Amino acid sequence: MPDASDLARQLARNAESVCRHYLPQGRRQGRYWLVGDVEGTPGRSLFVWLTGSTSGKGAAGKWTDAATGEHGDLLDLIAASQRLISLADALEEARRFLSLPQPEPRSFEPLPPVPTGSAEAGWRLWAISQPVHGTLAETYLRQRGIPDLRAIGCLRFHPNCCYRADADDPPGTPAAFPALIAAVRDSDGTLCGLHRTWLDPSGITKAAITTPRPAMGDLLGHGLRFARVEDVMVAGESIETMLSLRQILPDMPMIAALSAAHLAAFKLPPNLRRLYIARDTDAAWHQAATTLADRAQDSGIEPLMLDARA
Repeated sequence: MPDASDLARQLARNAESVCRHYLPQGRRQGRYWLVGDVEGTPGRSLFVWLTGSTSGKGAAGKWTDAATGEHGDLLDLIAASQRLISLADALEEARRFLSLPQPEPRSFEPLPPVPTGSAEAGWRLWAISQPVHGTLAETYLRQRGIPDLRAIGCLRFHPNCCYRADADDPPGTPAAFPALIAAVRDSDGTLCGLHRTWLDPSGITKAAITTPRPAMGDLLGHGLRFARVEDVMVAGESIETMLSLRQILPDMPMIAALSAAHLAAFKLPPNLRRLYIARDTDAAWHQAATTLADRAQDSGIEPLMLDARA
C-alpha cells in the first residue's frame, strides 16, 4: 500500500487533473494552475506547479498561496480544500481520487484529545471551519465598513464555536457562538495558532461576552498575514484595522499582530526594508508601535507611522 510520499508523487504526476477536480474555479496559465485560495475561491494568489522536476523548488505538484504564505504538496492541498482533519483522511481521499485500493477497514477511533488552546487544537478547529463568504462573518465585516473581501484565505468561519464562560459573564451565557477564525502563521507559512472573534448571532457585532477575542497556539512573534511580505509591509493591531487599510491598499502586504504585546515582539522579515506601522490611539498600542519601530530601526529597516484620523 503506497505511503504518503508515494501518494504525493502520484498526485504530482496528475497535477492538472487534481487541480481541475479540487479547485475547479481556477484556470491553467502556462505551467501553473491559478486560483484564489485552498478553498477554491476564484483569484490568482494561489499557484500550483503543474510541470517541473520531481523534487525541490518548482517541483510539479508543489503549491504556494502568495496571500497567506501557505505552501505544500498536493496531498496537503487536498486536505486543506476538503477540510480533512487527519492525515489518514487525506490519504483515503487521495487513494479514492487515484482509484487505488483502500486499506482494510478499521474500527472508528476518535482523535486523541489535545490540550485546550494548543496549536494542535487550533489546527483541528481551522480544518473544520469554512470560508467566510456567505456567512455571518462576512455580515460582520461588511457592518464594519469592509466590503472588499478578496484574498482573505487567512480567515474562516465556524457557526458554533465553543465558548467557556467565566465568572464575569452573565448567567445563561451560551456555550457556543458563531466565530470569525483567523490563522496566525510564521514567515514560512506554518500555522502557529488561531485567533477567534466570537460574534453575536445577528452578525452585526461581536458577542456580548467578557472575552470575545481569545487566541490559541503559539502567536508570539507571528501574525495574521495578508499577502506574502517582500521588502515593504504594514503591521498593525486588529483584523478589522488591517482589513480597513486593505480597502485602499489591496496589494500591500500586511500583518495583524492581534495584541499590543505581539506587535512589539513581531519577528521582522529578513528582507524587509520599509515598515509602516498602523498606530492606534490606545496607550498600550502606541507604546507597542514605538517599540517595534525602534527594533526595526536597529535592524536597518525604515519605520513609518500611520495614524488613524476620523
